[in-house]
Amino acid sequence: MSLAACAHAQPKPVVELPPLEMPAPPPRVVEANEPQQPPVVSLPDEPRTPVRTRPTPPAQRTETPKPAEPPKTDVIVTETPKPAEDQPKPTPPPTVQTTPTQREGEVERRVRTLISQAMNDLNRVNYQALNTDARNQYDTAKRFAQQAEEALRARNLVFANNLADKAAALAAQLLGR
Repeated sequence: MSLAACAHAQPKPVVELPPLEMPAPPPRVVEANEPQQPPVVSLPDEPRTPVRTRPTPPAQRTETPKPAEPPKTDVIVTETPKPAEDQPKPTPPPTVQTTPTQREGEVERRVRTLISQAMNDLNRVNYQALNTDARNQYDTAKRFAQQAEEALRARNLVFANNLADKAAALAAQLLGR
């Protein structure tokens, strides 16, 4: 059997090491440099600019006004502009449709379901019992749901789906508190 666990730790004696022999510092040799004066360079002569004087304002004329001439009765024939029918109508830019037409109804139903689920969850949350951060989350979830409705009206299904997902996730988190 080993009795090492019961033995007391004995401090080891500190061994004195011989002192380190430091070499002597090298002799300092400082050279005194006298500062040299930079060469004097004369500045180039600046071109003389003529002194500009303010132009004197023209004297006011005091002529008597001439009587108005009677209007001329010559008929000036001008070409009437062509109606807009002749000009080519600019075609509206094609809309980018990211959702296939067959799936639009399905995506719209899914978005409406998410929005209604989020609103139901938000209606079950006691707004007065929420702290400041939770109230901000509640307001954000409501705004996401409203924006999703607006995106549905604008037929932007991808954006509406994204907003509805966010609203539903926030509402579910608030309901779980």
